[in-house]
Amino acid sequence: MGKKSWQASTTTFGRGTVRAVPDLIRVTLSVESRADTVAAAYGRAGDRVNAVVAALRAAGVSDADMATSGLSVRTETVYTDSGRSEIAGYLASTSLSVSLREGTGTEPADTVAAAVTAGGDDVRLGGLTRGIAEPEPLLAQARDAAFDDAKTKAEQYAARAGVSLGEVMQITEDIATPMPRAYEIAEMDSAPMLMARASSPVPVVPGETEIGATVRVTWALD
Repeated sequence: MGKKSWQASTTTFGRGTVRAVPDLIRVTLSVESRADTVAAAYGRAGDRVNAVVAALRAAGVSDADMATSGLSVRTETVYTDSGRSEIAGYLASTSLSVSLREGTGTEPADTVAAAVTAGGDDVRLGGLTRGIAEPEPLLAQARDAAFDDAKTKAEQYAARAGVSLGEVMQITEDIATPMPRAYEIAEMDSAPMLMARASSPVPVVPGETEIGATVRVTWALD
């Protein structure tokens, strides 16, 4: 019987990161409208949302970057002195997910302020996240850095063991990166924009975001 061949190998992990200033900011704008009847609450909410959407469009936000993310109508109750609950009115609420991209001609802070002003006191401003619209070039840099990191470690281990680093036997990648979504919105009737202006928009500071790649590489040892 012939000898069973065996190939020595080593496996290392590499990590590469690239930092960049985000050019995509996502915000959630909600509208909550109260009224004595369901129809009145629902209609008021619709008017407010139309005004908010019109303000966003005027600021350069495309329909593809807006999406309705929630819609509900519920009763609001109060408890009387006798301990019984009574309907006090109705609350209609809806939310918009909005992507603000660099290059629209309007600063994100001004866009948000215009939308809040247009919706009036019924508007609620939710969370804000940052991202990169086109992450692929940055991902390529992160992959290169991750592989170089893995190879440097493998070469160090091989040298310490008194062997040479051979060919790559396996590569497994794990990418961690913010991936932007493309939002869609059904066509809505535009309402006239309210002319009131926000006195002082809250600044939106983009900072930096990180795109990273992790790679697991198995090398033959000669």
